[in-house]
Amino acid sequence: MAATPRSEYVGFTVNDTSRVYALRVRKPDGECHEFQIAIRNLAFLSNRVRYQDAAEICFLKLERELGACGDSMPASHMQISDAELDAYREAHTKKPPQPRGRTQAKTSAT
Repeated sequence: MAATPRSEYVGFTVNDTSRVYALRVRKPDGECHEFQIAIRNLAFLSNRVRYQDAAEICFLKLERELGACGDSMPASHMQISDAELDAYREAHTKKPPQPRGRTQAKTSAT
């Protein structure tokens, strides 16, 4: 079984428009690649994303991009789209419990 690259969270910085999350990918041969993934500040301020979820959202995007690129590396700078935020929120929102299928007792008129 071939060893897979390991992704690491490095930290984040804030600029006028975005929070930029830094991630590092270490390949099994020791080679490292740095990535910066941005989430617009407006997404946080409008409650489209929670601060505590941002690093995971960026990590998941990087993992998807790495999988799609095969042996090559994706772009070193990426942006989280509104569609990606929506998909994350939908996947991580608790669904209300579904009512259990109850059968009503039938009454017979005699």
